[in-house]
Parts: sequence; C-alpha cells; structure tokens
Amino acid sequence: MSKILVTGGAGFIGSHVTEELVQRGHTVVVLDDLSGGFIDNVVPGAEFVLGSIYDHEAVNRLFEQQQFDYVFHLAAYAAEGLSHFIKRFNYNNNLIGSVNLINASINTGVKCFVFTSSIAVYGASPELPMNEETPAHPEDPYGIAKLAIEQELQACKHMFDLDYIIFRPHNVYGERQNIGDKYRNVVGIFMNQILQGKPMTIFGDGSQTRAFSYIADVAPVIARSIELPAARNQIFNIGSGQPYSVNEMALTVARALGVQPNLVHLDARNEVWNAYSSHEKLQRVFGDSTPWTLEDGVQRMAAWVKQHGARQSQEFGEIEVTRNLPPSWAIKAVEPVAVNA
Repeated sequence: MSKILVTGGAGFIGSHVTEELVQRGHTVVVLDDLSGGFIDNVVPGAEFVLGSIYDHEAVNRLFEQQQFDYVFHLAAYAAEGLSHFIKRFNYNNNLIGSVNLINASINTGVKCFVFTSSIAVYGASPELPMNEETPAHPEDPYGIAKLAIEQELQACKHMFDLDYIIFRPHNVYGERQNIGDKYRNVVGIFMNQILQGKPMTIFGDGSQTRAFSYIADVAPVIARSIELPAARNQIFNIGSGQPYSVNEMALTVARALGVQPNLVHLDARNEVWNAYSSHEKLQRVFGDSTPWTLEDGVQRMAAWVKQHGARQSQEFGEIEVTRNLPPSWAIKAVEPVAVNA
C-alpha cells in the first residue's frame, strides 16, 4: 500500500476521504490547521499533523520527511459568496497554499496529485447540466482560484510529468460537516438554525437550484481514483445529478428534524442562480452506482447532527472589502444562508 497525504483531513470531505483510504490499507497522514475542521474528525489509523498549507517551509519539511506517494488536496475555504469580500485570504489559502503543495510534490517525486476543485469554476453557465467541456467562466474569487490550480496542474504535467486527477464536487453535505459556518453549506446551516430554535433564512425567494450531493456518493470515488489508470490527468464532475431548489431543501431538512418549516427570506445576493452538472464522464471511468436519495442522505445527516448538537455560529473576522457586503453578513443578529456550488 501507499503513503498518502490528505490536506484538510480534519474537515468534512477530507475526513471521509481519509477514512476510505485507511480502510483500503493505505498509510495516511492528515495535514490540517483546524481553521474549519475538528480534531475529532481525524479518523483512527491516520497520523495527524497540525499545520497550514500556506506555510511553505513546513510543507517542504513534511514532504521531505514523509516521502508521500500520493497527495489528496482537500484543504480549502469554500465560501464562494464570501470570497468576493475576503480576496487576500481566499487567494492565500486556496491558491498560494495549493502551489506550495504542488511544488513540494514535484520536488519529492509524488506519483499523482488528486485535487478537489469545484463546480464554481463554471460560473453562471447557460449550458445545463454542465459537463467537463463546458467553458469555465468563474464569477467569484473562489472559483477563480480553483480554476487557476486546475490550469497549474495541467502545466505541471507538461513540464514535470506530475500526474493529476481533478474532481469538481458541488454542494456536498453529510456527517462531520461544520454546521457552525454560517457562510457556506446550506444544509448544515439550516440544521444548525433549527437546533437553535431559529428560522431557516434564505437569500432571495429560494428558487435557486443546486444538485445537493451526499458525502457517501463522493468520498469513496475520490479515494479509489488513484487505482484507476484511466482517471489520470482527467477532470471529473462529481456529485448528484438531480437539482432541487433551496426551498425544497429547506422543507426536506425540516422533515428530517421533525419540525414545521419556518422560513425567512432575506434580500437576494449576487450568486449563480442555477448550477448542476452532468456526470457521464465519471460513470464511464468509475462505473455506475446507485446514488443516495435526497431524503435518505438528509435523514442520515440529521441523525448525526441531533447526536452532536448545535454549534455556535462564527463570524468571519477578517472582512477585507465591505462595499456591497450583504447586510445580513454584517449583522450578528441575523444568520443568512449561503448556497455553495
């Protein structure tokens, strides 16, 4: 088996990918700064290293000491809407931090770099569902950073023969998600609001659509990608193919937690209104599978959330641009829902 680095392995998707890799017999090292993850998420059998991907000297030392065969890069701050107002933070973490990992991978002979990009690279595409050939026109700094790293990996394959696999997940929800982050992950935000006896708050009229993806349909595929030669140097959309409106999701969450829906609609913010993708390419390479239904996936997450309880919502403390910042993001008394893609 191989020695593997998982960045963001104390976070949501990263912890599930780590769990799959450990179960497949790999030696896994988790690198996480715990800015959005939790030490309790680090799965048994994985070695935990506290550190930031932005610290290039620490990254280089870790790679030299461990000599990884593969890197799964899942560390990111994935708040698309907020990224307009935290540009420096976004690019330091999601772009420069990724470059630090790529440099170290090249210098130490990593065999393949697995990168979780985002459906945000497409922007407001007129083509729905979006496939991997759909032109990428990201509309926020988060999507711009993700697309830049995709292009960097393609350049590194040409220059240094570093193999890569790129996944573009979207709207993933499930157990171990940080429901206390009020700027991203709509399902977790709804659940946290309900547990605190608050209304579910939605930007706009709630008609915006996303294909909400349960974690069990995403993490296992990412984890086994390094075993498939046909996946090398390819880009894959991954997640659910069935779009739902935010209003529909709110009602589904309320049912799962056994409460009457209490929705409050806030002023609309500037966001992509409809975003969902095709997964035909993924199915050709990885094979068909039966996805979790929305009801079943939300029920499983709700059971986990009820067991662990609500989390105190945290304000993002380093807003860099206040112009056009949604008022609800600047008022602690109101908790909005940001729909991520």
